[in-house]
Amino acid sequence: MTSRVNTSFTLIPNQKYRRSSRRSSCFSNTFDSDSQPLSTLGNFKALPLEIFQIILKYLSVKDISMLSMVSKTVSQHIINYISTSSGSKRLLLQDFHDLELPDREDTAIVEHYRSLGLLFKRCTLLLPTKERLKYIHKILADVSCFKFNGCAAPLQCVGLLCYGIFLQTLTAGWDELECHRVYNFLCELTHLSRKMQTVVCSKPGSARKLELRIRLFCRNVLLDHWTHRSDSAFWLTCILKPWPMVNQARLLYIIFGPISPQDGQVVWQKMIEGPTDESCLKGLAEAIKLLYDTGTKEWTADDVISLVDELSVVPREWLLENNARLLILSGNNICFTFMASKAVNGRTIELAKLIVFLALVSEKELYCMDWAVKMMQKVCKVFSTPVERNNFLQSVADGFACAIMEMLQLVMSGDGDDDDRSFMNLFHLVQAQASFHKEVLYLTMNVLPS
Repeated sequence: MTSRVNTSFTLIPNQKYRRSSRRSSCFSNTFDSDSQPLSTLGNFKALPLEIFQIILKYLSVKDISMLSMVSKTVSQHIINYISTSSGSKRLLLQDFHDLELPDREDTAIVEHYRSLGLLFKRCTLLLPTKERLKYIHKILADVSCFKFNGCAAPLQCVGLLCYGIFLQTLTAGWDELECHRVYNFLCELTHLSRKMQTVVCSKPGSARKLELRIRLFCRNVLLDHWTHRSDSAFWLTCILKPWPMVNQARLLYIIFGPISPQDGQVVWQKMIEGPTDESCLKGLAEAIKLLYDTGTKEWTADDVISLVDELSVVPREWLLENNARLLILSGNNICFTFMASKAVNGRTIELAKLIVFLALVSEKELYCMDWAVKMMQKVCKVFSTPVERNNFLQSVADGFACAIMEMLQLVMSGDGDDDDRSFMNLFHLVQAQASFHKEVLYLTMNVLPS
């Protein structure tokens, strides 16, 4: 994963050197003994180790990190300092709940754990990945807010965020094999796979607290901090790929779907009960684009389109307006590929209805209506015969008429508090039909709109 290379670590020996056969012997007594010779301590060699540790108390985490690169002996004594009660208390800050800033990633404690990740990266440089992870877990084990269920108030806590920043800094520059080991280690540590199995095999919403914990852990620890999209795609692939497609869609909704502003829990009925807005769908759309656009080898275009199709029935079939809005937010390539797939598979009626609601969303959000018309024109070319194209265009016209009649019936039924919303939906649909057909006329008459 070449995108993980971080230029701030250029003083570190290259991967091949630090994976040499000498790595285990030189650290075999790192955490239990101070028997290493002090000759490589430089100007510190005349000081008792107690004084050396006192000096460390006055250095910033970044300075200690730089000092750890002086020699293996210095690095060893710094590791020993980290393991002491005073070192642990000083370095493992736990003020995770005293935050009121809107951008939590810019807080001092988050930056502290970013620096701490670099310190641990350098101190454990010569250890194999498995041993590095074991040692780091041993040091961090007492921080309750780093645990999957460790915090009683997870929505007001930045503990998992700090843990994620720490791991991001630690693993920057590691290859995919090592990062897979990290993911497997975390899964084993937290029983994440078993917890995911519980939520994907249960009725949606029946394990709300567990759904919330999975969402917070995946977003804060694994997904949200990477600079390069390819890194985020790698971790999202680790989460989704072990599962069948139907479970992938369920997990995607749990991790990126709409949540309640009151308690942060996943709102399963949001896409079914009524039209929603961009904020509810943006996370899902970004995740879909991440898998489609980054060229991840584990995902083909067909895989992503199948995932979108499966997502649109989680937990039951979405309103077509919400489905259309997701496709628009996902970008032109995904939108066209999804619709072309329906054309190829003979799902003409579904495709025509989708065109209607693409036009409706375009009208509501003030998008250029010629986009929807050009998308329809492009999809038309997928049909192999004139008869199929004509049937499709007839279905689009019928789709507008049918949608208008359904909304009119809803308005006339007088459904209480929803009267105004139903009327506005009807108004927007009539306007969408007029704008859509105006663009069709411009196109067919070769007239440029003024």
